[in-house]
Amino acid sequence: MKRIFLSIAAACVIFNAAAQQTFFSGGGHVVLKDKAQKTFLLLPVQENKDGANIQIISDGKVEQSLNVKLAVDKIDYFVPLSIEKFSGKNLVFDIEFWGGEKQTADVKNYLCWKEIHQSNDFDTQNKEHFRPEFHHTPLYGWMNDPNGMFYFDGKYHLYYQWNPYGSQWENMTWGHSVSNDLVNWSLEQPAILPDGLGTIFSGSCVVDKNNSAGFGKNAVIAFYTSAGRNQTQSMAYSTDGGKTFSKYEGNPVLTDENRDFRDPKVFFNESINRWNMILAVGQEMKIYSSLDLKNWNYESSFGQGFGCHDGVWECPDLMKIGDKWLLICNINPGGIFGGSATQYFIGDFDGKKFVTTQKDTKWLDYGKDHYATVTFSNAPDNRKIALAWMSNWQYGNEVPTKQFRSANSVPRDLFIFEADGEKFCGSKPSDELLKLRQKVIKTPSETCEILATLKGDAKITLSNTKNENVTITYNAKTKVLTFNRKQSGEVSFSKDFAAETSVKVPGGSKTLRIFVDKCSIEVFDGEGKAVMTNLVFPSEYYSLIATTGCKTIIYQLQK
Repeated sequence: MKRIFLSIAAACVIFNAAAQQTFFSGGGHVVLKDKAQKTFLLLPVQENKDGANIQIISDGKVEQSLNVKLAVDKIDYFVPLSIEKFSGKNLVFDIEFWGGEKQTADVKNYLCWKEIHQSNDFDTQNKEHFRPEFHHTPLYGWMNDPNGMFYFDGKYHLYYQWNPYGSQWENMTWGHSVSNDLVNWSLEQPAILPDGLGTIFSGSCVVDKNNSAGFGKNAVIAFYTSAGRNQTQSMAYSTDGGKTFSKYEGNPVLTDENRDFRDPKVFFNESINRWNMILAVGQEMKIYSSLDLKNWNYESSFGQGFGCHDGVWECPDLMKIGDKWLLICNINPGGIFGGSATQYFIGDFDGKKFVTTQKDTKWLDYGKDHYATVTFSNAPDNRKIALAWMSNWQYGNEVPTKQFRSANSVPRDLFIFEADGEKFCGSKPSDELLKLRQKVIKTPSETCEILATLKGDAKITLSNTKNENVTITYNAKTKVLTFNRKQSGEVSFSKDFAAETSVKVPGGSKTLRIFVDKCSIEVFDGEGKAVMTNLVFPSEYYSLIATTGCKTIIYQLQK
């Protein structure tokens, strides 16, 4: 991944003590004054503290507001706050601490006042043990839902829920990465920043090929949830291929009385020659239509009496595959193994109403760590390429990484198949992953793909010299594939992490494809009929493999 900052942390220069002024008052309120002299203000973060709100004031005007967990007595890491545009100006940082961090006497002694400093550089070497090799990750900070994914002019664009000011959820902004091949990602500048309507929650992008919205032929139109006093839907447009966006002056474009009203997915429906939007609203999906992408008509709702309702419905997607329609519905909590997960429905859609005869709940992935799944708009050859957030809301904020948190799943091509008299959605690893294969190796490496040919009942154990292990078993009679990570390594950060997941493979399984990448293992049925995605945090990588009932080939994977 291309780095956007130089890694010369040692060159940081501490605030000039003579120029800096710090004022403390009651209720945990602090005012810090200084002149902007360098590119960044580096903020020390301590994750187990309540945090504070910082308002950046220039010439009496609030220029930016952000939330950050400033260090009290320990520094976990630094985050960069860009002040380059204020160069030479006197700035006021108005800081208010939350929760218990309010006693004036204590606030004066916080470590952060000694360690906040300006710098022209920010260290992005990211030497963290668990940073994946071939999965997309943010350069630093927190990441969750993939957003606004589209393909245009030979490039895949991936936006994502991003916190630039800490490695836990907060300050939602659209980060941005670009790839030619779904494997190698270059990091771009943030695409859509919070504004007066709120922070920037999840959404989608479309390529407006026929200038429906009037922003120009092939303008990229982003739809997202503005999360302020309420959740409303807004739009922004890009005339440079998705690199930079201008917000539509008529925002918000859609409102609702429901508090949970978010995550717009927009697509052009050729069968009705109109645009459709599907939105998550409480525990159902609402469907809208439009001719100009600005004015939206409500058409119908879907959800009552279908699927799992043990949590809030989120991040929908709706697409035609063959002669059927697939509706993706992410839910949190309520996942089959606890926490967040992705369910789906197969049915028919006439541009106004989605109808399904599916009675049971079907899950797109049967692991613990596959959520907020959505597909790329405008993908070549009508492919339905999906990415997910590879974590779980039960413990996403606590997994044992620091400078960054979370990765995306490997890209998967979705398809519909029939087995045992039912229709299912399958997930095959995208063909682009084949180029990662370097050579056949005898034992597992940190980044590898294991191909297993099953002879019947089978068991695969991956382990290390610390007696940490994961086991993958297949029961040929019941057709059940199981993944056990209870002894996989570090599991103590959450009572919900040490778990076993399983899936009955429709029609049974003959082969497996297992992708291992430092902190994750994704197990695919060889034909894509089932998949399990699970995080693991071993103290050293799994260098040993033991098998029964199968034959394996191991490929070293490298970008």
